[in-house]
Amino acid sequence: MENKKLSLIVGSLLILSLTTCEDNLDIPQKGVLDYSFYYQTDEHAEAASNALYIQLKGTYYNYTMLKNALSDDVWAGGGGRNDNAELESCNEFSFGSDQSFIRGVWESYYSLIYKANVILGRIEPDSDIKKMAHAEAKFFRAFAYFDLISMWGEVPLVDRELNPDEYQMPKSPKEELWAFVEKDLTEAIGSGYLQEKKDVNDKTTWRITKQVAQTMLGKAYLWQEKYADAARVLNEVRKSGKYALYKGNYEDLLTYKAERSTESMLESNRILDTSNPFDEFGFFNVMNHWRMDNLEATSPKFNDYKDTGWGFMVPQKNLYDAFVAEEGVNGYRLNHTLKTYAQMNDLGVKLQKGKTIINEGVFMWKRRFTSAEAPITFWCSFNNYRWIRYAEVLLLAAEANLMAGNQSEANACLNEVRTRARLPFKIANLDAIKLEKRLELCSEYTRYQDIIRWKDAESLLKNQGAVTPLLTNKATSLSEPDNVVVEYKQYNTDPNRYGFKARHNLLPIPATEIRLNPNMVQNEGW
Repeated sequence: MENKKLSLIVGSLLILSLTTCEDNLDIPQKGVLDYSFYYQTDEHAEAASNALYIQLKGTYYNYTMLKNALSDDVWAGGGGRNDNAELESCNEFSFGSDQSFIRGVWESYYSLIYKANVILGRIEPDSDIKKMAHAEAKFFRAFAYFDLISMWGEVPLVDRELNPDEYQMPKSPKEELWAFVEKDLTEAIGSGYLQEKKDVNDKTTWRITKQVAQTMLGKAYLWQEKYADAARVLNEVRKSGKYALYKGNYEDLLTYKAERSTESMLESNRILDTSNPFDEFGFFNVMNHWRMDNLEATSPKFNDYKDTGWGFMVPQKNLYDAFVAEEGVNGYRLNHTLKTYAQMNDLGVKLQKGKTIINEGVFMWKRRFTSAEAPITFWCSFNNYRWIRYAEVLLLAAEANLMAGNQSEANACLNEVRTRARLPFKIANLDAIKLEKRLELCSEYTRYQDIIRWKDAESLLKNQGAVTPLLTNKATSLSEPDNVVVEYKQYNTDPNRYGFKARHNLLPIPATEIRLNPNMVQNEGW
């Protein structure tokens, strides 16, 4: 009996000790969200919304470089052939379905959609902050789908967090996708929980406003040729009085000097923190800056510009020629946007003797990278990223109003932009609007999607990649005078392997998606 009692006591103590050990070992895993209690408070909702803005900011480099490379505004550029083969293949339309730049942009859009779906699925909209989180999430989801539809066509419609057995989704029809975009934006706008600027001088530019959402809805209508709807919504943005064209020096429009201006509708904030400069690490500014290692000073003005640049996304001469044809060689906007090689000399910059860069004798001026905006290292600029500016709204509205039969409104929109550019009044027609949009928004990632929907891309880009321009200083010794010429080199010899073809009206579904998803169908021709 005593032995039995002893066994029971020992057994009880053993169970108690094991339970105590298990309790001690039940430690919450660090860095992992417990969905059973997260997304419950306003603070959680704000953090989730901020993650959308951080995701957007993180997509900027791929988003801008891909869209610009696919246009007729620029050459891929760089220090020489194969300096960045991925950008070259985009620029020359020699890419395949495994192109990493295209895949990266595709993945970034679905990452944005996922984060939006988490907010919409897990946050109960029972406070003003949570309702704003829902409205912003719907905007970001629509923003991502706008580009997916306009660049890839039919894509999977993901409107919630997926279970593992739902991952292999098929494409949805474009009509269903566009309806989803319209619904998200209409609900976000109608919610009353998107912010609005107090007036035109309010510097709120990093948060999604009602007018930003209306702009995206207007674009969605325009891309579907719903012209009356597009005109109505875009005219509401105009009549709100919350935005106006920047009145400062036009050349400063995309620089830090014009951050949060009356014209800027959406920016991603970048800051100068001398103790943590790499918080603003990025490739964008240095990639788009002139190829500084092959240039040298002709005057002390050279020191005004950042001393490192890699010379990508350089203007095509046909862009310069389009400016000259409309504005003349002394055009105000032209000379605040682009500079010829001769003008660069006057500004303190010349090509070193014996050096060559990919360039057609034209330099992008409105994206110049100044020493002032990156005082610590060339990697880290505090100039804000720009996403949408009011000039785009006016030119979208000009087209929508024209196509809807509102000639006077179309004239007003077009000529508001032209007046700022110091150009005379012009009757709005489609060709005038197309030209104005190209000049005003050159190198601002709108051109490619425009020429696709206008069905102009094949004629404009059919020979892109046939030759590559080289700006060369043929002088090789210090005693020789500079002899800078533009030459054209043919790297691609098979016309079937470069230039825009019918299949390029849609980008290829990334090959990884095709391999992983048996329900995914590749776009035609890929």
